[in-house]
Amino acid sequence: MRHALPFVVLFLLADGVASAQKPPLLPEKGVAALAQELSGETAKRNLEGIARFHRQRGSQGFHSAAELVAERARAYGLSDVAILQFPADGKIFYGTQRSRPAWDAEFAELWEMKDGGAAIKMASYEAEPVVLAEDSESADVTADLVDVGEGTKESDYAGKDVKGEIVLAGAQPGAVQDLAVGKFGAMGIVSYAQNQKTAWWGEDENLIRWGHLKTFSANKTFGLMVSLKTARALREQLSNGEKIQLRAIVKAGQHASNYEVVTATIPGADPKLKEEEIAFSCHLDHQRPGANDNASGCVTILEVARTLQKLISEGKLARPARTIRFIWPPEIEGTLALLNGKPEFAARIKAVVHMDMVGGGQVTKAVFHVTRGPLSLPSFVHDVAWAFAEFVNEQSYKFAATGSAEYPFVAPEGGKEPLQAQDSAYTMGSDHDVYQDSSFGIPAIYLNDWPDRYIHTNFDTAANIDPTKLKRAAFIGASSGYFLASMAPQSLPEVELLVRQGSDLYKASVFPRLNSLSAEDAVCIEDFHAQYEWGLKGRLAQFLHMPLKDGSANTANHAGCAADREQANGGDWRFRRKAEPRGPVAVFGSDYVNDRTAASGIATPRIFSYEGLWGGGEEYAYEVLNFADGVLDAQQIRDRVSAEYGPVPLDMVAEYLSTLERIGVVERVK
Repeated sequence: MRHALPFVVLFLLADGVASAQKPPLLPEKGVAALAQELSGETAKRNLEGIARFHRQRGSQGFHSAAELVAERARAYGLSDVAILQFPADGKIFYGTQRSRPAWDAEFAELWEMKDGGAAIKMASYEAEPVVLAEDSESADVTADLVDVGEGTKESDYAGKDVKGEIVLAGAQPGAVQDLAVGKFGAMGIVSYAQNQKTAWWGEDENLIRWGHLKTFSANKTFGLMVSLKTARALREQLSNGEKIQLRAIVKAGQHASNYEVVTATIPGADPKLKEEEIAFSCHLDHQRPGANDNASGCVTILEVARTLQKLISEGKLARPARTIRFIWPPEIEGTLALLNGKPEFAARIKAVVHMDMVGGGQVTKAVFHVTRGPLSLPSFVHDVAWAFAEFVNEQSYKFAATGSAEYPFVAPEGGKEPLQAQDSAYTMGSDHDVYQDSSFGIPAIYLNDWPDRYIHTNFDTAANIDPTKLKRAAFIGASSGYFLASMAPQSLPEVELLVRQGSDLYKASVFPRLNSLSAEDAVCIEDFHAQYEWGLKGRLAQFLHMPLKDGSANTANHAGCAADREQANGGDWRFRRKAEPRGPVAVFGSDYVNDRTAASGIATPRIFSYEGLWGGGEEYAYEVLNFADGVLDAQQIRDRVSAEYGPVPLDMVAEYLSTLERIGVVERVK
């Protein structure tokens, strides 16, 4: 949705559109070379290869996909191609991530047993691996099916004897297993969980959605996923008093192995700056086919790598000053293993272009986003990415509307509709959360599709991927990453202009919200955005190794409206994040805060369940920890996260910081 903008901003926009036919930031010769060389078809052919594999963490399928990516990277002439390995056994920690043992599956089938020995096959892992919930264990069980509704509350089991039986549940297997199996003695779970709900949820009842069991639950079991159509038929039979006997055969399980992370580089040219890196990131793991999520991001950065390497070697692009690195890890846990297991990577990476779902065609209903970073980490890199995205928007719309444009960014086998990328505020949910966590502080450009009607289902196939979309995402990513790797002080005026325009647009969307807030909170939001702009200047100067003019951005960023406000409910407490553990506290398989509070008998912090005007509990918690720098007090942190996501009670922020102190994540500063 577009917001009403002040006249001055509209004037700037109109002026920008008029001159935007000329590409931003890069010489037009370089832009033309990128536009011609980037191939959506090449990216999609690589995607079709990756989508053949069931790419679970540490599995044979993931290893096969990693080998395919590494082979392509070598064939494209990249340097330092390697598959790095990090032990994963369920005991080793990588920062806040407890490593999860690898999980492999060989076989799974679900049969309905009929009278007289006949049987009907209901699900097959060989045909559709998504039918087997991740972290399932081996079993060969013949038992009756019992409907337990959602299966997440004890009341769901009232009056039902599930001991030794298989339960039919509407919730994810992991949300059911400790009750159904652990407390009531069920042998296994059949689930029709409808996760990732969008406006199109429920329209296609044939979809089978990806299921997960708890990695570290003591109640090991199996979970098999069925479609909503199948589940409705089963529930109707059971409600009519019919007996349904199932046989579930599973050969699968966890085992100690390794996280594998593929990496490669294009070395920089400057003797000093080549030690700095601009990274391209994605996540290689997913269920098969997992085409948009996230084979699309993986093959798009592979296409960026091929194109940049080819154009540099041909002399059509100058070798950038900084090194460009490409990274293909398992989602979040692989990135945490890399940055914690090899801290030199974290030290060298100055910015990231992260791609997670960038190829959805029209049938997926996808909207493409260029997502900004959290307000705790001011950065100009998002304005760089948006400049290139806006250029693609303009050129692709012109082509769609008139049939002619200098840079249509259309693939021969792809669509011709305009891109219509959105400049979006920070949202969580992928590896960009790890990079932008305060323990690493690496700004990330996040390119992503949302919504996607087929995410985490058996219909997330290569057939729904648009080569034109891949080409356009590749151009935005390649241009942004190459510019950042080449960026020199002479680029400063143009980048500063983009930053000012981006700031004006952001404030134009945020400030209308002030009418719904108290006068005190409205003043704090205006004040914080002034401080944020100082932070932007500081980050820009730091990136270019230039002195900051007009004083210290850090000092300005820590002043603010909270200085004169009444300090109560712990508002004057100050906390500083400890050097270890590094990473977000909400990760895959285990939750660093909840695991430790549960073990210590500490109440779960209320902030996790708080719903603000523009954000939820996980987002508040992420940013509260990011702002805990030993300088800001709890009141000032409260005001900053309120500016970002809407007002939150101070006592919730103070409670969360105190909990983090008790479990050793932060320390109180006197």
